[in-house]
Amino acid sequence: MTTEAAESELAAYPALSAYLKQTGAAAPGPGPAAPPPPAGPPLTVAERPAPAPAKTAPAKTAPPKAARRVADRDRLRGAAARGLRALLGHEEEHERGRPQARQPARSVRQPVRSVEERPVRSVEERPVRSVEERPVRSVEERPVRSVKEEQPVRQRPTRRRAAPAPTRSAAATRTAAPTRTAAPAARAAATPVPPLRISPRSLRAGLLTGGCAVVGLWGVQAEMSARLDALFATGAHLTGLLAGYGVLVMLFLMARVPAVEHGVGADRLARRHALGGRWVLMLCAAHAVLALCGYAAHTGDDLLRATLGLLGYPGIAAAALGTTLLVAVGVTSARAVRRRLPHETWRAVHLLTYLGAGLAFAHQLAGPDVAGSVLAVWVWSLLHATVAVLLVWYRLVVPVRQALRHSLRVLEVKQESPDVVSVVMQGIGLDELRAEPGQFFRWRFLQRRLWHTALPFSLSAPVRDDTLRITVKAIGNHTRRIRRLRPGTRVLAAGPFGALTAHRRKQRKVLLLAGGVGITPMRALFETLPCEPGDLTLLYRASSAEQVVLRAELEAIAESRRAQLHFLLGPSDASFDPLAPQALRNLVPGLAEHDVYVCGPPGMAEAAITALVRAGVPEDRIHAENFTF
Repeated sequence: MTTEAAESELAAYPALSAYLKQTGAAAPGPGPAAPPPPAGPPLTVAERPAPAPAKTAPAKTAPPKAARRVADRDRLRGAAARGLRALLGHEEEHERGRPQARQPARSVRQPVRSVEERPVRSVEERPVRSVEERPVRSVEERPVRSVKEEQPVRQRPTRRRAAPAPTRSAAATRTAAPTRTAAPAARAAATPVPPLRISPRSLRAGLLTGGCAVVGLWGVQAEMSARLDALFATGAHLTGLLAGYGVLVMLFLMARVPAVEHGVGADRLARRHALGGRWVLMLCAAHAVLALCGYAAHTGDDLLRATLGLLGYPGIAAAALGTTLLVAVGVTSARAVRRRLPHETWRAVHLLTYLGAGLAFAHQLAGPDVAGSVLAVWVWSLLHATVAVLLVWYRLVVPVRQALRHSLRVLEVKQESPDVVSVVMQGIGLDELRAEPGQFFRWRFLQRRLWHTALPFSLSAPVRDDTLRITVKAIGNHTRRIRRLRPGTRVLAAGPFGALTAHRRKQRKVLLLAGGVGITPMRALFETLPCEPGDLTLLYRASSAEQVVLRAELEAIAESRRAQLHFLLGPSDASFDPLAPQALRNLVPGLAEHDVYVCGPPGMAEAAITALVRAGVPEDRIHAENFTF
């Protein structure tokens, strides 16, 4: 290697080049050939510095030319070593000036080798990188940890130089730092808040407490007397107060309050509403008879004249009209009558309940039991006002608000079987509804001959991609018209309602028992219930294979989740009953250790619940919801 090549290689190290120029040393060559002598008069052997005497035995005297080459080589090596040390020291000082992690110092215990003992590589053998080629990272790109993030470091003597920790770039620092702090918040936001639920026991306790308060109000104002008219009047006051409170309870149960619907269940509320309605009608009749008899005993008139005399009072006339409306509602709600009436007619008559309750409230404020105390008037009025606000809010305002916010429209109508269709609806932000598998909505399709009626249909699939799906069987005029829905039809959906959800589950193993179109909520639960392989079983009762709905989806879910799926086919009047206790025990080993969800026609559901109890399943583990109202 020539002197020009060596100087060009050393140009990458300015400090070393300057040092060599100051000392007058030339660029070292790689091979044994000595570099050409510097310009100027040649130096004699006496003027050149002699090498240090070796500690070993004196070597033989070399020829003058060979001695000069050895001396030049030793001098150049020494100059190169000093220059490299100076350059490395300068770069270390420059690196220490940057705000980055300090490198651990070399231990003093490490042995120091002399320059002669260290192997010196030539310039050609060393990979030389220029300053421009080195990646220089700015201060902004280096992550700076705050004082709070630094952990106390224990100083320990190190015997070996540790490798420098890899530093992340600024982009990685900016990305990772928020991730550590925002991870808990993201997990909290992703976890849905469970809806508020009022248990059946709490609801029952609250209603009984209110009834006791009403009886206490009557007891405080009652005047005990042995006279016949006073006895009739006292009984009329008690039955009248209880009838008014019963009407208030019936309206509250049907106000569609989410906490009550999710905790008790819409089917239970409907049954209690129907049972309570009968008691209210009996209390109203008892109140009217006792009041009439008391008035007749007080005036001495016969019942006919006493009746005409009572109707002369405006408050009593309003109460009589309200009672007549409530009786009409009760008659049309009787099972034998309702079967013969179209749903639209029954619903129209049922709306008269609100008018009857309003007329009865006006009569109560004029009666002596409530009007006799200012506190009683305020409390009674506040209770009625609260129930009225709940009815208006959850039955009118919430459905309209949801329709405007979510803009739900029909996306597709799919034929599942000759008499069953699936309606897929799409909206905006449907996750805000917090609909759970197993629940239902009350659907009102804004299309001709459909808009005036809202019917309950369960979700047949979980909410995903802002879509909802229901599966409907044509069993009446309204459900037959649903098959002719057009895509783009606007939909009003009130809900979700129902308590046939995963929160009722108590055991590890779950059995889903469905019949007919009652498979719709079971299909959603079959896909979403958290169960280990082998812990989930679905029994689907149908009269024939043609009546099985969503069979391909059920088989795909059973295969993916490794769940058990059994189709129980055959007419209901067949000699073999697949829902008999022994048949259920054979199909589901360890049946008594399961939570059982039942949904189907009323007759099938009642027979299945009876068989499950006889098979050893506790009643508190049987969760049923009737999908017909």
